[in-house]
Formats: sequence, C-alpha cells, structure tokens
Amino acid sequence: MKRSDRLVAMTNYLVEHPSQLVSLPFFSAEFDAAKSSISEDLTIINLNLQNLGIGYLESVSGAAGGVKYIPEYSQENSERFIDQLCEELEDPNRLLPGGYLYMSDILGEPSKVRNIGRLFASAFASAEIDVVVTVATKGIPLAYAVASFLNVPVVIVRRDPKVTEGSTVSINYVSGSSRKIQTMVLSKRSLQEGSKVCIIDDFMKAGGTVNGMKNLMEEFRAEVAAIGVLAEAEDEDEERVITEYTSLIQITNVDVKNRQIEVHRGNLFSSRMK
Repeated sequence: MKRSDRLVAMTNYLVEHPSQLVSLPFFSAEFDAAKSSISEDLTIINLNLQNLGIGYLESVSGAAGGVKYIPEYSQENSERFIDQLCEELEDPNRLLPGGYLYMSDILGEPSKVRNIGRLFASAFASAEIDVVVTVATKGIPLAYAVASFLNVPVVIVRRDPKVTEGSTVSINYVSGSSRKIQTMVLSKRSLQEGSKVCIIDDFMKAGGTVNGMKNLMEEFRAEVAAIGVLAEAEDEDEERVITEYTSLIQITNVDVKNRQIEVHRGNLFSSRMK
C-alpha cells in the first residue's frame, strides 16, 4: 500500500475508534509496513489532526502502549459551531406557548448532535469518565454522541421502572421548574459502584432534574465527575440548585409578546469542569 493510501486508512481507523488505545504492531500487521514507517505516519496524522483543530494523538509508552485519538475541537471551531447554534435558536418561529423553545430539530440532526458530543468530550477528556448518564428522553442522542467520543457506555435513567431492567433503585426529587415531586429510577445492574460518571442533559432551568440524577448517583456510590448541558435558561425568579456544570448555550431572554429571543455562548470556555 502506498503511504498516501495508508495515511488515509490509518486516519479513518483512528477517527472511528476515538479514545481507544491502538498498538503500533496492529497497524504494522494490518498494512504490512515496518514499525518505523508506521511511527512516521502517526506523526504526520497527529500534525494534520491538530492543524484541522479536531484532536490529537496521545502516545502511551511501554509494551502494551500505542496511540489514542483524543477528539478535541479547537476553540475556533467550537466558537464557530456554538455561534451557529445561537443564531438558529434566536429564530422567533421557535417560540412555543408558555415561553418554551423548539429544539427537537437540532437534537434530531446527526451532524449537529455529533459536534455537540465532540465539544463535551473535549471538555471532559481529562476527567477519566467511565460512563455517560442521562435521563429519558431528549438527552439520549446527546449522551450517545458524547459516549462515542469518550469510548464509554451510556446509562439511561427512566421516569418509570421497566420489567425488562430487573430490580431498580428509585428516588423522588423536586422538579426545578414545576416544583412538583417526581420520580426517577435506574436498574441496579446498570452502574458499578465507584464509577466516574458524566451527566448529560439537553436543557436546564433551575437544575432539578440534573440534581435528581446526582442524588441517584449517590445511591450507587458513583462519582459525578462532569455535568454537560446543551442549553441553560436564566430565570431571576428561581434559584439554581446546580452550580458546577458546563453549558454550550445560554438563553438569557425569551420575550413572547415581542417574539424576541436572546441566545449567547454558554460557560464552556470559562468554567470547564476538570
């Protein structure tokens, strides 16, 4: 195989297997090339990934070593994508009765969801996440996108127990927006004790749902290492119960009467959780 062909094939493999350790002997055997040639190829790939602002290769030394592709959006790419999201969400046609904002089309577009997943994975790359946790239903595509880049499983917290999930742990929590008592449940088999989890949600106002998931994680003796929220909404009348989180966008004003929406960048660059 020509070097140019090999570079394309290796890059494709690494990008399709993010955060997964790949040994040099694997590439050497796969492409019938000397380890020295593979090593040179990886150097070229690493430079190109960094120049494109989509990540880098992390080298792991030792007999069981190799390289990992770490997805990491550059700040320039991140700001460009978030600004595009803000512009889309400021469309007055997204206003729904009650001052809600229509976002389902964004959560249903694979390319956008994938980029959102890459942004959160970049922010939480150093947190050594074991599992991504979300609550059914709208946060599910985001959670899978983040998990695909972190190369970890997804655990879904549900509102009602399912017979197919066996015995469950359930807690009651107070919804931040409605102030109603609600319930969330999680299968006992879904999470190992001591896991480091990343909580992902699509929207946060007062933070009641996210706080409920945090409390549920305590029942499993799991550590909440990161919290990612696609959109947060400011409300001066409500006290936010969650303070440590990372958001991509912030909805600061929804004026139903004048049909105006103000959307800005979230705290991604100012308060990343480590």
